[in-house]
Amino acid sequence: MSRRYVRPATVLAATGVLAGVTAAQPSAFAASTHRAATRHVLLVSVDGLHQSDLTWYITRHPKSALARLVGGGVEYTHARTTTPSDSFPGMVAQATGGSPGTTGIYYDDTYNAALLPAGTTSCKGVKPGVEVDLTEDLDKNQASIDAGQGLAGLPDSILSMTGHPASLINASKLPVDPKTCKPVYPHSYLKVNTIFEVARQAGLRTAWSDKHAAYEILNGPSGTGIQDLFTPEINSDALGYAAGNNWTTDNKATEQYDDYKVQAVLNEIDGYDHSRTHKVGTPAIFGLNFQSVSTAQKLPASDGLTGGYTAKNVPGPLLVKNLDFVNTEIGALTAEIRKRHLSGSTTIILSAKHGQSPTDPAALTRVDDGPLLDGLNAAWKKLHPGAADLVTHAVDDDAMLLWLSDRSTAATAFAKKYLLAQSGTGTDINAAPKAYAHGGLSKVYAGKAAADYFHVKADDARVPDLLGIAQYGVVYTGGTKKIAEHGGGHSDDLDVPLVVSGASAPDGVRASASVQTKQIAPTILSLLGLDPRSLQAVREEHTTALPVHRASANVTSQVKVLV
Repeated sequence: MSRRYVRPATVLAATGVLAGVTAAQPSAFAASTHRAATRHVLLVSVDGLHQSDLTWYITRHPKSALARLVGGGVEYTHARTTTPSDSFPGMVAQATGGSPGTTGIYYDDTYNAALLPAGTTSCKGVKPGVEVDLTEDLDKNQASIDAGQGLAGLPDSILSMTGHPASLINASKLPVDPKTCKPVYPHSYLKVNTIFEVARQAGLRTAWSDKHAAYEILNGPSGTGIQDLFTPEINSDALGYAAGNNWTTDNKATEQYDDYKVQAVLNEIDGYDHSRTHKVGTPAIFGLNFQSVSTAQKLPASDGLTGGYTAKNVPGPLLVKNLDFVNTEIGALTAEIRKRHLSGSTTIILSAKHGQSPTDPAALTRVDDGPLLDGLNAAWKKLHPGAADLVTHAVDDDAMLLWLSDRSTAATAFAKKYLLAQSGTGTDINAAPKAYAHGGLSKVYAGKAAADYFHVKADDARVPDLLGIAQYGVVYTGGTKKIAEHGGGHSDDLDVPLVVSGASAPDGVRASASVQTKQIAPTILSLLGLDPRSLQAVREEHTTALPVHRASANVTSQVKVLV
């Protein structure tokens, strides 16, 4: 498959050192430049966190754990995640070095024109085309935080959850490969290998903690990349909280949920598996994602506190509380690393799978996408009597991804024209009426243009037939229960922090060059002395490692000037 990629030349200056590097005053942060080789990489994703949030926080808390982390390494102030900015492509990029067109992962809930419907057992003659759902829907029991393992004493016993969550996936819900007539597990749906597989092949230990059993996709095509994968189900019933609520609808519950994953990582720092049952050694690659910042951005209010932002890029009370929470938890992780005398051999990478939009509360426009898509289907059928619905599958958060039953140029052009012609009334942050135009969209890529956007052929079985970039502030929802979302292509969705701190990193460096979170994957392998080109996506896209060591060479001269 032919793809076109532009090597991010802005990442490296012509001299071979990091472009746009400045050094902080050494007295403000950690004392020395790190020289030790990295033996462990702890990757932390704070979902929803923007670079502006991190800057806001450490400016006000210069002695915080987050400030110490930034001060002890390189802060890339212009980092961007994937488009679409969903958790799945965002995390997959960090683990593979690849973009959606290369990895085949566009969202956590997509469509594939080549696979067969779930439950198919006799494949001959079955028409291809099926939803590929990589969410909590795959769990054997999505109502339970252990995804159906059947542990007693939940949620307190959740650390006893298996480290092999593929066993908790209901295979009858998986799409079927027409060639083998067997279910396609998430790991085998991924088109390229992962950092975890490369590490395993080198004899190194791997672990990870995330929010659904479907994150076993990070195992890579081999299915064996992560030895200890802890995935408590975030969208399960939050025991002890209001009936019917999951762990994301009450922010205090989200904090409790995040703390389970922190405890798992603390156990791994101490050299145990996540359950603290077996002494196995501290992993070479391990880490977790936080969800509490994301829910604090999305919820209008929780626990008596207002969610979101009070003004552009100014965190409100609930979000401030959660920035404090994440700061405390990261402080616990770094303290445990020091306690176990691992500081000299551990590099910590802080980033986010995605941001969240909008960070300006006045910009919010909630648009019900249901009538838009119903209208599109009705208009198509009016012109084509007897035709099926044009929209076969849709994912609309603060972007619009559509897969169509007719993939012709005429059909994709029709869908684009129809959507851009729509206007109506949504709601603002106070649930008051607010007009919208052009279907809430600022730009639409349809048909070949959508395929070109992702650098794949137009007949690719996975690529959406239409990608709509929402206007700033537009969130597609029929209700008023959320004030922000992710998935889109605005800077609020894409501009995330990226910090490489600890062993092998210089202290107090701010790098203003444009970088991408997919560069985390080759960087991790490089830090561990492994070949980044062992990653298929790195070879395909020419993804470069972040120039951490080059920054170290450059910072020496700049520190001399400052002191």
